[in-house]
Amino acid sequence: MSKRTINISFPIEENLLNSLKETEAEFTKNVRFSTALLFYRKGKLSLGKAAELAGYNRLSFIEKLQEEKEYIFDYSKQEMDEVFADVTRIK
Repeated sequence: MSKRTINISFPIEENLLNSLKETEAEFTKNVRFSTALLFYRKGKLSLGKAAELAGYNRLSFIEKLQEEKEYIFDYSKQEMDEVFADVTRIK
């Protein structure tokens, strides 16, 4: 199956970039990362696909998440208790 690439664009006022003190390239990179992070948090994208959307490889995306103080895995206490219970049973 071949990959087809599409371009998505939307207009913004130039003064917005000035307010953010970002170039178009910086803004685009930040929007891609923020969007990927949002979809990852919502469980709509896997870590690998979120990294791809953000324009990173998986390891670089994890490092970026750490820089931004974002959790890579966000499990509830109940979910963690279940994981540890399963590990205990395996022993």
